[in-house]
Amino acid sequence: MDIIIAALPILLKGLQVTLYVFIIAILLGFLIGLVVALMRLAPVKILTWIAKVYIDAIRGTPFIVQLFFIYFGINSLNLISLNSTTAGIITVAINAGAYFAEIIRAGIQSIDKGQTEAARSIGFTGGQTMRYVVLPQAFRRMLPTITNQSIISLKDTSLLSVIGIADLTQQGQIQASATFEAFKIWLVVGIIYFIVIYLLSLIANFVEKRFELR
Repeated sequence: MDIIIAALPILLKGLQVTLYVFIIAILLGFLIGLVVALMRLAPVKILTWIAKVYIDAIRGTPFIVQLFFIYFGINSLNLISLNSTTAGIITVAINAGAYFAEIIRAGIQSIDKGQTEAARSIGFTGGQTMRYVVLPQAFRRMLPTITNQSIISLKDTSLLSVIGIADLTQQGQIQASATFEAFKIWLVVGIIYFIVIYLLSLIANFVEKRFELR
């Protein structure tokens, strides 16, 4: 028990890093996904093609390969210098963005075309129709899937320890090696991840119910 009490503050510091990377990356990932989804739905073929290539490339390669490519590959070119945290955020955002793009695209396409026609008939522009009519309705349908993907991305952050980010997983590795109590340390790490993911699910369920009441 003493070992767990001594290690807990260090593990919680790692959790702070994990949540910092996750929150920034998931917000960027959603923005990327929204832009890419609109590109996929655009009437301009080149935009559709670029979006499809991006989505297929990300979904068709392992997360760890993407992480190594961005951190080691791009840094090896000596054009820019990415520290491990920045590289981790970019990788999680780009990875999540590809999945968000398909979720958003499916959500938009699920809205009846009559909604768009009605909005245009009262003078809404294409942008206004998407912003005020289509996206709010689509978001309600997308929310459960967005939540699931966000949880997957949170789990993916555990792989960022391989490039030296002092997240929860790396702090767990350090503490397990230092105390020789791998079972206890990794049990605590697992419990912390479970609590965070469970709280994220509760928040998502609350938001879903609030949308249903509107």
